[in-house]
Amino acid sequence: MSTNKTFGEQGAFTRISEAFNRSGFSRFINSPAGRAFRLIAGATFVVGGYVFRHGTLGLLSMAWGVLPLSAGAFDLCYISAVLGGPLSGARIRARYHAGDEPKTAGGRAPTAG
Repeated sequence: MSTNKTFGEQGAFTRISEAFNRSGFSRFINSPAGRAFRLIAGATFVVGGYVFRHGTLGLLSMAWGVLPLSAGAFDLCYISAVLGGPLSGARIRARYHAGDEPKTAGGRAPTAG
């Protein structure tokens, strides 16, 4: 058994990303309510950072706020992308949240066996 994996093969990160994208947290964060939550949280961090912009924590808050703000504005899921899954929230919803089983490119759920 070879320990070398070529780029594009399914590995541990793929399994982790699929587990994450099927989770309740992923369902919430990639839903319209989760998208609104990310927009509000990001805007809050940016505004709070702006109020305290003369300090280090204010600048860090503004920098941190860009992540949830951009994720909500552009319907992105950075957590899924870091774990090796899709970046697009629409793609995550279509693949993992439309039904109980993930869809393949052909539109049918994979079968066991």
